[in-house]
Parts: sequence; structure tokens; C-alpha cells
Amino acid sequence: MTGGQQLTPDEKYNLISRNLQEVLGEDRIKEILKERDVRLYWGTATTGKPHIAYFVPMSKIADFLRAGVEVTILFADLHAYLDNMKAPWDLLELRVQYYEHSIKAMLNSIGVPLDKLKFVKGTDYELSKEYSLDVYKMTSVVTEHDAKKAGAEVVKQVDNPLLSGLLYPILQALDEEYLKVDAQFGGVDQRKIFTLAEKYLPQLGYKKRAHLMNPMEYGGDLNFSVYDELEQAFAKEIVHPGDLKAAVEIYINRLLDPIRKTFDSPELKKLTEKAYPVQNKKGTTGQIGTSEEIVPSRLDIRIGKIVEVSKHPEADSLYVEKIDLGEEKPRTIVSGLVNFIPIEEMQDKMVVVLCNLKPAKMRGIESQGMVLCASVEEPRQVETLIPPENAVPGERVFVENFEDGKPDEVLNPKKKVWEKLQADLKVNLECVAQWQGNNLVTKTGDKIRSKTMVGAPIK
Repeated sequence: MTGGQQLTPDEKYNLISRNLQEVLGEDRIKEILKERDVRLYWGTATTGKPHIAYFVPMSKIADFLRAGVEVTILFADLHAYLDNMKAPWDLLELRVQYYEHSIKAMLNSIGVPLDKLKFVKGTDYELSKEYSLDVYKMTSVVTEHDAKKAGAEVVKQVDNPLLSGLLYPILQALDEEYLKVDAQFGGVDQRKIFTLAEKYLPQLGYKKRAHLMNPMEYGGDLNFSVYDELEQAFAKEIVHPGDLKAAVEIYINRLLDPIRKTFDSPELKKLTEKAYPVQNKKGTTGQIGTSEEIVPSRLDIRIGKIVEVSKHPEADSLYVEKIDLGEEKPRTIVSGLVNFIPIEEMQDKMVVVLCNLKPAKMRGIESQGMVLCASVEEPRQVETLIPPENAVPGERVFVENFEDGKPDEVLNPKKKVWEKLQADLKVNLECVAQWQGNNLVTKTGDKIRSKTMVGAPIK
């Protein structure tokens, strides 16, 4: 079957909805299919490089296209700019081109027809007078509580949120109207934004759209006779993440080979160099002289063991810790944990440490790193992150999908690299430490966690 033309409305709906975790507006989609094909959009912010996890939404977009759905992929460049201004406009323009080539190559690699696929940039319409007026209208009806709640799973949660983060769900809701679609597709982590759109768009006189949600966390192939058996085994931790990665490596490479060949052309090599300029030895980027890319691989995070701890002689709320980080001698680190963890529990405690902060004097004692904690302000609670049971001092901690980068020797405090990355570090609903939804793991794939805190920032 190609293009979905031979399918009945029921067959199209089954293809559209299969393997989704949830569909809001199922009846609306079925009614549309009786008359015509569905129009749908999926949005992605053009910041970091597309990676293997993009095959999760791509596999579902493949279903949509095979069902005859008219799919719009929105490159949310304005959203990307508003997200802590992680990339300047000249890089965002180049990355839009890079994303388009990447996504086409992914879909081509799995044999998907592209005749009903189109790409749109957010700035093509989001800076128009009409759209801007609708943003203002939405701000007059959406409460601060609802905006913050809607973005809780996808927008960085901090004590003093920026207005741009509160606008994010509003923009995403309005995109449905301005792209003239019947439905929006995203991960289940987008659900609260979707329900905000369903609640507030009708208040502006716009129709309510359907929403299709992919499950998060797991996916992939292995030599199981039935896929559900693999998923259940992995969910029950019968299959170790490291074993799973090693087993599927050959199949992932087979999937990626045609994409790599596509990007082996001189034209796309040049585009890659411009969109993601390499940092030179002087700490600046090549090609177009823009700022360095803010990616979590620049953080030197390691497992540590506290071998000695005492109270700071000049500050009642501070501990002075000697921490084994796999180096020649333990580092001295000062932490404000006195009011949260008894001193006897600190001795021999395994912790997660950020090691490449610039050393700083804290009440006369130089601190050579930071013990990472899950922390909330009201009521004030702090928990140190928990390394895996089999972790050893000095073992590196990586952010999934960013394992290949090299940490900075020292994070430049003037460029606020740590502050920009820290804004996206938090604990998810399963108490797993994440950066932008990517798990913090050791080289074996074991996760970093908090004990009890859910949805808390990491700092």
C-alpha cells in the first residue's frame, strides 16, 4: 500500500492510532475520515542535533503518511529561540535546513512516501500581526497557573520561571489554528499542553482539535518472538539497558547507514559544519563566529564517595567534604546540606558530583565542585542524587544521546554554561534524573535517581 489511497476509513484510523498511548478526540478523527484525509502536525524545536530517538516519532509519522494523512512538520524556531535563547538566529536558520534533510533521510530509510509531507517554520507565521494579536488574546484568558501546569513536563521548571516558558504552551496551542490542521501529534508528556489547547482555543472562537500521543521511554528491536515480550522484560528490568543497547547496535547502524550516506555529500557536510560549528582551542566556534553550543556533554559529572565530612568552621549550614572522585587525592567540596542530611549519614555516602565548575571560596574554604541534589523551595526540601548500586568513585555520568562529547576543562562562569544547562536538569515522575527528558546514566546504562522527589529541579 502506498499513500493510503486503497484503505477504508476504518483501516486508516487503525493505522493512525496503532501503538499510541492515548487519543483525545477519536470520534472527530473518524468523522473526518468519512469525508477526507486528516491533516495533522508534529512540532520539534531546532536546537540540538536530531538523534536516534527521533525514530520514535518518525515511525509514527510513517504510519500517518501511509494512512494518507497530510502531515506538517513544524520547525519551531521561535520556540527554540525563546527556550533560554540557546541558539542565535543565524544558527537556527541553518539547523532548520539540517533537520529537514535529517527527517527526510530517516523517512526514506524506512521506505515512507513523502508526497503528503510538508515542512513549515514557526517564524513563517508566528511573527505576523494576526498571530501576535491572538497571543495577546490568549494571555487575557489563560491563567498563570494553567500555563505553568500545561508546560510542567516539557518546559524547564524553576523557582522564578521566565515569561517565555509560560508563553510556550500558548504558542503551541495557537499553532493548531494557524497550521489549519485537524490534529496534533506528540509524546504523552505533551498531554497538559494539548488539554490547554482544547480548553482555550474555543474561547477565541477556534475549533477544538484532536490530539494523538506516543508513549515515552521504551522502544526498539531485539530477537524476541513478540515485541511486547521485549517491552515487558525491559520494563521489569529483566533486560539490562546496557545489554539491550549492545544487542541492537548492529540493527541501529543498519538503519542509520543510508542516512549517514545522505549526509556524506559535500553540500550536506558543509551545512553540518555551519549549523553545528566545532569549538576551537581558543574556546570560540568556527565558520560563522557564533556562540558555543550549550550541550550537556560539556559537563564533567562523576560518581563520588564522601570519605570525610565535617561542619564548616565559619558557617553553621555548610559541610566540608572530602570526596573520592577516582583522582590521586580526594577533592574538597563545600555543600549546604547541614539542615537536610545528618552528618552521620554523610560519611561514606555515594553522591553525584559536578567536577568542572570553577573553584570558588565559600567562607574561606575553596570548593572544587558541587554535589548535585534534587531541590524544591516551598517547602524547602533537598536530596542528594543516588548513583546506581554498582557505581564506583570516578565513574562518569552521561546524558543519554549526548555521550560522545568531551567535557570542558572548566565551565566558563562568564558564559553561564552551567546555569543554562542546569535549567533543564530535573527529576521526572519516576524519580529519574534527566536533562530535557534524556536520562542521566553511567556507562552501563544504569540511571541516576532521587529517593523520593518527583519533578524537582537538580542543582
